[in-house]
Amino acid sequence: MTDPHPFIAGLPKAELHVHHVGSASPRIVAELAAHHPDSRVPTDPEALADYFTFTDFAHFIEVYLSVVDLIRTPEDVRLLTFEVARDMARQNIRYAELTVTPYSSTHRGIPEVAFMEAIEDARKAAEAELGVVLRWCFDIPGEAGLQAAEETARLAVERRPDGLVSFGLGGPEIGVERPQFKPYFDRAIAEGLHSVPHAGETTGPQTIWDALTVLRAERIGHGTSSVRDPRLLEHLAEHRIALEVCPTSNIATRAVTDIELHPIREMVAAGVLVTVNSDDPPMFGTDLNNEYAVAARLLELDERGIAELAKNAVEASFLDPAGKRKLAEEIDTYTTNWLRTPGR
Repeated sequence: MTDPHPFIAGLPKAELHVHHVGSASPRIVAELAAHHPDSRVPTDPEALADYFTFTDFAHFIEVYLSVVDLIRTPEDVRLLTFEVARDMARQNIRYAELTVTPYSSTHRGIPEVAFMEAIEDARKAAEAELGVVLRWCFDIPGEAGLQAAEETARLAVERRPDGLVSFGLGGPEIGVERPQFKPYFDRAIAEGLHSVPHAGETTGPQTIWDALTVLRAERIGHGTSSVRDPRLLEHLAEHRIALEVCPTSNIATRAVTDIELHPIREMVAAGVLVTVNSDDPPMFGTDLNNEYAVAARLLELDERGIAELAKNAVEASFLDPAGKRKLAEEIDTYTTNWLRTPGR
């Protein structure tokens, strides 16, 4: 196919790896920065392009946290959440599991009950007004240590909002060993939450093994280094443990040096269940539609191949069975109608 973008634009999609604050559009980031003039974040949306140019993963974390600091009131939380859903609706994203880091807000002074009410109010409005179904993954910011892990687990269990489905671990991997977070994942899993830690983005395959064996991961965030361990790839494929792959993010944070060297080809060739995601889209100058186009080129996919990639995300999601069937059928119907249209 010559240009996959028109097909992708209308394709119903699910997204499994996308961060709450990291999804704030330049317009919203600039608006929040103007509300909080003590921040160093630019108030000019055009200047944000330069601000969101990262030298390495550590620099990305530094910039990311400066944007997190703009979310200071429940109103900020609600505004951000609904606007993220609005951007998703424009891309025909029907379902998303949005990674939320409540600790970043509650330890900055937003009351925890008000935080939960803000995201839930936005979630309900997004479904009613935009047709976007949102679910939450509460993640531990690894750089904040075990205090943040304890607080995140407590909030997930004791203040659990209706939309919460999973428990994660984000932030830098180097120097942040996965096994230390076992008690917090055990607590979340005991309460019925799914385990979805980041692993193997900027570290080696052992981090992924730790996520699987110690944190009982059901999906892996990134998993970029999995291709360096054939036994690990075989394990992921055999057990249908999905990788949440974010191609442009990996380039932006220098986890992968060149898009042509991205390991998504090896993952798919090994039979691993690969899903495509945008991670922190405005910060990386991308969106989910673009990530599908990147993956389609790297994997040499036609429309049916792209549709199957979209159905991977549905399969790997934590949607209920009826919801999965409905979204998969939407994808199939859209694809069939597209291919039947004369001239295509």
